[in-house]
Amino acid sequence: MKKICLAIIAILCFTICSFPQETTYSAGMSVPNEGIRSSDEGFAAQEFRLGVQAYYKGAFNEAIAQFEKALSYLPNDNLILEWLGNAYYKAGMEGSALSYWQTCLENGYGGLLLQNKIEIVRERRVTGDASEKTMKLSETGSFDGIYNGNMIFSGPVSVLPNMDGTFWITAYNSNELLLLNLNGKVLDRVTGPINGFDSPLDVVRANDGNLIVSEPAGDRIAVLDSNGGFIKYIGSKGRGLGQMVGPQYIAFDSLDRIYVTDYGNRRVDVFDKDGNPLYFFGGKQSGFGGLKGPTGIIVDGDSVFVADDDAGCIYEFDRSGNYIRELVEAGSLKHPEALKKWNDIVIVCDKNKIISVDLQTGALFEYANTGNGDTRITAAVPDVNNNILVTDFYANEVYVMSKMQELVGGLFVQIENIDASKFPNVTVEIKVENRHRQPVVGLQEENFYFMENKRPVSNFKYIGSAANNTYGDITLIIDRSNTTSAYKTEVETAVREISAAMNGKGTLRVISAGDIPSTEYIGAPDRIGNFSLDALKNPVSKNVKLDLALRLAANDLINAAKKRCIIYLTDGSVSYSAFEQYNMSEITSYLNNNSIDFSIIQVTQGALDSELQYLIDNTCGDNYYVYRPEGLESIYKDFINIPQGVYQITYTSVLPTNFGEKFLPLEAEVYLLNRSGRAETGYFSPLQ
Repeated sequence: MKKICLAIIAILCFTICSFPQETTYSAGMSVPNEGIRSSDEGFAAQEFRLGVQAYYKGAFNEAIAQFEKALSYLPNDNLILEWLGNAYYKAGMEGSALSYWQTCLENGYGGLLLQNKIEIVRERRVTGDASEKTMKLSETGSFDGIYNGNMIFSGPVSVLPNMDGTFWITAYNSNELLLLNLNGKVLDRVTGPINGFDSPLDVVRANDGNLIVSEPAGDRIAVLDSNGGFIKYIGSKGRGLGQMVGPQYIAFDSLDRIYVTDYGNRRVDVFDKDGNPLYFFGGKQSGFGGLKGPTGIIVDGDSVFVADDDAGCIYEFDRSGNYIRELVEAGSLKHPEALKKWNDIVIVCDKNKIISVDLQTGALFEYANTGNGDTRITAAVPDVNNNILVTDFYANEVYVMSKMQELVGGLFVQIENIDASKFPNVTVEIKVENRHRQPVVGLQEENFYFMENKRPVSNFKYIGSAANNTYGDITLIIDRSNTTSAYKTEVETAVREISAAMNGKGTLRVISAGDIPSTEYIGAPDRIGNFSLDALKNPVSKNVKLDLALRLAANDLINAAKKRCIIYLTDGSVSYSAFEQYNMSEITSYLNNNSIDFSIIQVTQGALDSELQYLIDNTCGDNYYVYRPEGLESIYKDFINIPQGVYQITYTSVLPTNFGEKFLPLEAEVYLLNRSGRAETGYFSPLQ
């Protein structure tokens, strides 16, 4: 019996020793430490932990130093190599990042996920993109008007996207205006005033935020507030001034005048911004037989373009209604509907086709074709995510269309920050973009899926999106060159107007860019209303090192508000050593990879030097003249409206921490219609 017991004990001991022990990791997951680790692994783990913490604090240079120390102990650790690449990427040095990531890939680490990240970053480093004038579109998803036998909407005609990723659609048959989110969920239904809508057709947004809806069956236009609350009607039935018969599509000019295609009267009616009638046009003129069936309309500069359903063409008029030319030859289109602007081109819907129109030459290019079924495309409108929202009246569907290469590449997902200070409660910031750095706005909790060690996280909760923030932080960089300093009044005017536009919200920073950049002010924007250029500490200099000023400004903004912007006040020229230490590619990468927008306020009306133009072209932002007619206060609004694809998530971790020394893995997946993206990262809990 004793021998049998000893044998059983021996078998049990062998069995226990044969099972792999729970794997603990030293510096990284690529070099597992089974049991006792060496001194090098211990030192590497310590430096790696410090590097990860510095990374999530936005101290990327410190993180690089810590990861390089860790590599000195474990030179072939792939996880350390990957994180070193991550830190270089966030620091704007994408070439170094790609080099380290490629080494990991060649070592058999990272798989398809790392390979996809390398490909996307390499693509982004190539300036330029395929022309939108010759870009094929493909369906990403669709929202049916009937779901599980229940009618959601009927007869969609027009669509109006919002900056938060939601969009309004007019339902002609069901007499509704519906608000949908990015996943097609109905958030709100608007039926108009007490008497309701009468076949709503087009919906557009005025500059004051109000919604303007045409009602052809009611021979009028409804004015609603931004939430769909009824305000008033414009127009009435008839043929006189201010009257309409079957109004169709609506457009605005730079003076906020309202242009409406009046199908029944075969003309275009024009109202001022308050709805008072001004004039109408479209009748017979010299060399022009008159409109026969006006539908889509758009105002571009001083020109008004009107589609004619009967003639199958597009005409051009000036804003006074004088006929200029036939832009698209008669018979070229079958049944043109809405005209909508997409960057530098115009989209026209023509029965079953979505077509781009060159406003200079009238050249046409087919973006997409919905086939020969029972279909009638009425509107195709770009949304905040650079997709095209398309309404199909006969099919009773709303399509989401994207560029072909976007569908192939999927979404680019990055974990921006992990706050584990209240562990096991963890807060994560995640950024979602397409392959060309354009943020994806409007995602909801159902679009995210988080895992720890391949298991779904506990108590997952979606907090919100940075796109919904209504304030931000601004850093003003003042050019201290001799040429810009001569425009003292202009610079002071710009600083005061921008600070006033912030309405006391957020933090304003002022940096003077000279031979050595200097921080002049950090604080509330309303405390700098009496700003004077004479108060700057930094002297006027021939040598303005703009690269150092931009790096200094960006460093302070990394941990600032989620919406953050640098505005450079300059005459538009740069000194010979402006980018001596950091080149323009590194600067733009540093700004873009940390979601920092960049704009210029120019104190002269000359052309920008090529270096500054490069910065504007390769970052989010714009160039403004200090004395532009509309003033500078709207710059703040423009900045707040720049899309942000950053989201915040919380969950409760169930992973063992080994007293805060264990690297805790986290995986995130994002799904949107038939597109998806994935990211893998990790973090450390506080030491215990």
